[in-house]
Amino acid sequence: MINLMVKYADLPMDLADASLVVLAEEIKEARILTTDFRDFNIYRWQDNKKFNLLLI
Repeated sequence: MINLMVKYADLPMDLADASLVVLAEEIKEARILTTDFRDFNIYRWQDNKKFNLLLI
């Protein structure tokens, strides 16, 4: 999570967002239920895959 928080420091990425990205990578799931559209449109999982935001 620290590596992700450093990578996205310009946003900045908080611990909750970093944990969701790590969890998505662990369970190989791109669907995210979040209201944080701005950040999760930028975050990538497995280095280059976009998230599928469920509330848009």
